[in-house]
Amino acid sequence: MTVRCCALQPYPDPLESCPLIKRSLGRDGPEIGAVGLGCMSFGGIYGATDMAESHRTLARALDLGVDHLDTANIYGEGVAEEVIGAFIKDHPNRFTIATKAGIKNRPVRGFDNSPEHLRSSLEASLKRLGVDHVALFYVHRREQSRPIEDVMETLVRLKDEGKIGAIGLSEIAPSTLERASAVHHVAAVQNEYSLWTRLPELGLLQATKRLGTALVAFSPVGRGVFSSPAVDPSKFREGDFRRLNPRFIEPNFGYNSAYIARFAEFAKARGLSPATLAIAWTLARGDHVIPIPGTRSAAHLEEDAAAADVVLSPADLEAIETILPVGFAHGDRYSETQAVGPERYC
Repeated sequence: MTVRCCALQPYPDPLESCPLIKRSLGRDGPEIGAVGLGCMSFGGIYGATDMAESHRTLARALDLGVDHLDTANIYGEGVAEEVIGAFIKDHPNRFTIATKAGIKNRPVRGFDNSPEHLRSSLEASLKRLGVDHVALFYVHRREQSRPIEDVMETLVRLKDEGKIGAIGLSEIAPSTLERASAVHHVAAVQNEYSLWTRLPELGLLQATKRLGTALVAFSPVGRGVFSSPAVDPSKFREGDFRRLNPRFIEPNFGYNSAYIARFAEFAKARGLSPATLAIAWTLARGDHVIPIPGTRSAAHLEEDAAAADVVLSPADLEAIETILPVGFAHGDRYSETQAVGPERYC
């Protein structure tokens, strides 16, 4: 295990920063920092949010070279986009921004990939962000009754109009990516991918590489399970997504904690935080993989960004595999209610 430039003994120095290595956001896409920033927490899904704290995180992101922001219209029902918009008003053209649409939460949760819904959602997002276009626009969840080819035609029109720079899809199967790519290049596919959620390795990791599509890995820190100090589900606030998540409910969480504790000791012995090491592992899965850890804490972002400077050797990867073997996590990654929408392909 080696470190490229930033001091990581024992954890990243909050006052020290270095240029983040770059990765391409899809074939011929913009070069962005290898580690991005997921902004779901800006909308309060993990508890009450604070704009000032979120803005401190965005300011620190600029210092660290974290220049890719990922948000969505449903994060806090537009709150996350408003938080970002308020910040970039005074810091224009500093971030490559992605947003998403396609989920409807009212009157009941459902999915709408119609041209009318995607267009109106995008225009509302642009207004909240205070911009006239975004670099990347995802269909957040696929509407199964609507052919993906038709959805792609809608996205191509938005791209031709200059409202979006590139097309993305979220939580899809490799077969959907193949069909979509036959219509137009898909710059990015966003799926959960981490040491405890390895489903993309059953086809999506390979398909994205073959098609020149970035695999944007959300929750590379396992929704906080690899953070330090360790998460305590009994302290999750009302409305926290994880309160109903099977992996955070006993007895599953107790089993998972034992594995994570061993991983944390392995990281500590090498002068790294568990989050830094977990993200470094995700980066090592392919040069087209771009993790977007979600946080509204500047201190946590420093640990996350430091992962780009960690080079894992084959021996490191083998040791991590021994500590956290494929399939170690107890419990599904989603509850039955949360699982509605993502495509299941294996």
